[in-house]
Amino acid sequence: MLIQKLLDCDEFVAGDNTLLRELLHPGKQAIALGYSLAHATLPVGKTSQPHSLTTSEVYYILSGEGEMHIDSEIQILVPGDAVYIPPNAKQFIYNCGDEALVFICIVDPAWRKEDETVY
Repeated sequence: MLIQKLLDCDEFVAGDNTLLRELLHPGKQAIALGYSLAHATLPVGKTSQPHSLTTSEVYYILSGEGEMHIDSEIQILVPGDAVYIPPNAKQFIYNCGDEALVFICIVDPAWRKEDETVY
């Protein structure tokens, strides 16, 4: 059984400027998993760097409020919302709330640096 504790995962600044902790990634653990799972935090008033992935991605909002931009669409996300980000879509999220925006990122297939373009 593999259990990853959030606070045991190293926090780093991702290419899109969110604070990220990778929980599950088939390239880092010996697991048969086709996707990667990460925990992201974006401080109040901050915006993630616009970027796109050649893969699909899902954000699931845990706390805070974010203004999600996917290509030309904009929507407000709150806790309990899940948003699908299609492959090759230009995306970023702005923390428009009054607390840290915390969300889960699922990338399928698993995230790889070469699949990401940061603008």
